Amino acid sequence: MKTRSTRPTPLSSRRRHAGFTLIELMIALLIGLFLIGGLLVLVQAMKRTNTVQSGLSKLQENERLAMTLITNAVQTTGYFPDPLNNAQSSEFPASGSFAVGQTLYGTGTGTGDTISVRYATSGTDGVLDCSGNTQPAATLTNEFSLDANGNLQCQLNVGTAAAKTITLVSGLTNVQILYGVQTNPASGNNSIDAYLDASQVTAGNYWPDVISVQVALTFQNPLYGTGSGQSVTVPQTVTFRRVIDLMNKAGVNT
Repeated sequence: MKTRSTRPTPLSSRRRHAGFTLIELMIALLIGLFLIGGLLVLVQAMKRTNTVQSGLSKLQENERLAMTLITNAVQTTGYFPDPLNNAQSSEFPASGSFAVGQTLYGTGTGTGDTISVRYATSGTDGVLDCSGNTQPAATLTNEFSLDANGNLQCQLNVGTAAAKTITLVSGLTNVQILYGVQTNPASGNNSIDAYLDASQVTAGNYWPDVISVQVALTFQNPLYGTGSGQSVTVPQTVTFRRVIDLMNKAGVNT
């Protein structure tokens, strides 16, 4: 009769059936947590980068749109069709803050300024209003202003039954308007010798002498506060400036 062997199981065989030790499981868990933490940091960094890029793209788009619409309206200030048969005084009668023949007016001293412009269109000359659209034959009054929520608005057809307010862009903190004026008539050649705010232009009765307009739009900076220490080193706002000639009549800027 055969007898069963009672030889001990080899050590290597016992290890194959013993599984993982507690220390090995803890090490594996620690490595897994480390990898997951690194992945989360990477995802957050990518999300933050995408947010910043989207913010910068929106900032550039808003700045470009706002400046384009304001520039178009300001450059067209005082235009009216068929000047051989029409006169500025008849095309632009007294209305609101405008005197007879006056086509430009503004308010403010550097914070939350407004600017109003007047020009006429025949309906077929391609002249655009402050929203970027054409209008039938009419005298157009466009007023740009900043509301309490940081939206740049345009009030179209001011003073008429068809008046309406259009929101152009958002994210602004300030609008500053300065007016290039020839305060010294002796200088000639439409030379600009001073940039004044609206209150100074009104005080000096310089509205007929305005040759150009300097527009400064201040936007919230999308980079502000997006990273460690950036709230200190990155400015909270970004300002864009442009000088716009009225009817391209500016001469020397001094």
